Amino acid sequence: MLLGDRAKFLMLLGGVTFAALLMLQQAAVFCGLLTWTTSHLTNMQAKVWVVEAMVEQANELKPLRDTDVSRVRSVTGVGWAVPLYIGITNARLSDGNFKPILMVGLDSATLVGRPATMLDGRLEDLRKPNSIVIDDLALQRLRTPSGIPPKIGDSFEINDIEARIVGICKADRAFFGYPYVFTTYDQALQFAPRQRKMLSASLVEPAVGWTAEATARKIELETGLRAYTQEEFYWATIRWFFKNTGIPISFGTTIILGVIVGIAISGQTFYTFVLENLRHLGALKAMGASNTLLSMMLIFQAFFVGFTGYGMGLLAAVGFGTGAIKRGQPPFVMPWQLPTGVFVLIMVICLLAALIGILKVIRLEAAVVFRG
Repeated sequence: MLLGDRAKFLMLLGGVTFAALLMLQQAAVFCGLLTWTTSHLTNMQAKVWVVEAMVEQANELKPLRDTDVSRVRSVTGVGWAVPLYIGITNARLSDGNFKPILMVGLDSATLVGRPATMLDGRLEDLRKPNSIVIDDLALQRLRTPSGIPPKIGDSFEINDIEARIVGICKADRAFFGYPYVFTTYDQALQFAPRQRKMLSASLVEPAVGWTAEATARKIELETGLRAYTQEEFYWATIRWFFKNTGIPISFGTTIILGVIVGIAISGQTFYTFVLENLRHLGALKAMGASNTLLSMMLIFQAFFVGFTGYGMGLLAAVGFGTGAIKRGQPPFVMPWQLPTGVFVLIMVICLLAALIGILKVIRLEAAVVFRG
């Protein structure tokens, strides 16, 4: 009956597919945006981050005094601590145009906070004067007017000081879309505009026998600064964006609309399908088919549409994500929990659609088949 009525079948399939695609695509883009908000943490990993006492999330680091690094090092439970500079500044390209960059200054001795993957060049060359390492996004953002990407050996100016590229790395994109430019901490202080406080954060390794949580609490107790473990800083940043931006509400509304569309189209179409096939269902009932058998038949039909529509929606979402990853935007991240959750939602929608038809079948009289 289901496949025989092609119009109803295609309408049901289209509604479920669209609902699955809408939920998967929007949720994956939202997860991608969340990874952008925590890019500092993934690009410069450390077990403990020590920041100014009022800092609530990783994208708004308030400056500290340079002596705060020494204060942190003196705390019991700290194995070592190194300074870190993060700041937005402008790069002046060879054609005279200015491009915003996100400059990161690493401890010159240890290079703690270094990018995990180098695409070209050697990270150790950062110790050379006026040297920088750019990320893969900079290859697009810092192109010449003729479209030629920067390469090792090229240079541009930061605060009227020449910066020479010695390496290219792979880095997660920042929330504001600025390319990362890595250098040493001392060199970053030369590149950056001078101000009274220049230290952005201190990266800490717990001492042997100390956990990251215990070290963070000890630092807060003895210095009055804010200390986060990597995981604590991650979730603090996520909570801040949920609380202070409209991004979750915007994407959440779209996802809810996908659920409503799926329920409305599937429920209405399936109910119409049942109404148009009441005579056939009545004939089966007259031949001895029980309500349980007819109900299972309707549930099977609804789940068949659900499985097929979900598969098509997932395929379309993956196709969109593949294109997004190649272009670099919009962000697209699909953890396994996402397709699993959407699958459950789709099955619930199909079950609700089947229940609408089941209620009609239970009240159906077998004699309807003999009426004119």
